[in-house]
Amino acid sequence: MNYTIKQLNDLAGVSTRTLRYYDQIDLLKPERINPSGYRVYGPKQVDLLQQILFYRELAFSLKEIRSLLKSPNFNLRDALTDHHKKLIAKKQHLEQLIRTVEQTLAAQKGAMQMTDQEKFEAFKKEKLAENERQYGKEIRENYGKKTIEKANKQFAGLSQTDYEKTQAIEKEMFENLRAAMQLNDPASTAAQKAAALHRQWLFFFWPEGTYSKEAHAGLAQMYVDDPRFTSYYDTRLVNGAAKMLRDAVNIYTQQN
Repeated sequence: MNYTIKQLNDLAGVSTRTLRYYDQIDLLKPERINPSGYRVYGPKQVDLLQQILFYRELAFSLKEIRSLLKSPNFNLRDALTDHHKKLIAKKQHLEQLIRTVEQTLAAQKGAMQMTDQEKFEAFKKEKLAENERQYGKEIRENYGKKTIEKANKQFAGLSQTDYEKTQAIEKEMFENLRAAMQLNDPASTAAQKAAALHRQWLFFFWPEGTYSKEAHAGLAQMYVDDPRFTSYYDTRLVNGAAKMLRDAVNIYTQQN
């Protein structure tokens, strides 16, 4: 069945303004423009719009979604299978958050005691699950199963104070990386500060004794080689941020 932009708006609940924007950025183009100048969407566009909405629910950026949909390896059935797995994981996370809220309410009412560690367990578990879904295979191949399991255990055991420190360090690292991008100089003070902060951040996640200059530089290289890692930095700053961090880390590890 074919739809005008207004009919697709009614069908999917996506505003005509948004659909026009998707057309403008080459994310979802109509099947054709009819003689009256109206956009007409066919079955293929309907399926693609559903995919876009699935990815949006999973917090993908429009840039990431466009890259996925335009990939020659994109397969609708595989994508739906992947959506199902991720949505089940999201459901489990929400259920855990609900339990945490219920326990916190009970603790506030004096019906039970709750440790500070338990208050933040759900958030840390979700972070570990997210990392595992996105990067589990690659990081195990590069660093070994035992090392990753130790790192996960270390992160799960972080106190709330240390967890907040990791967030503050990462924020400061991005600020310095942004300044380095404006200077376009990986040897600049800002870039080297970003590399040093990245090293400091790693110590909260890597097991004791596993840090080395070579491993640090290797991880930074992976940020450039793997599009998913690249996207983590580039979408938070600008294109080229991952490469800037890689170059800054290379200089940092050679000098320190």
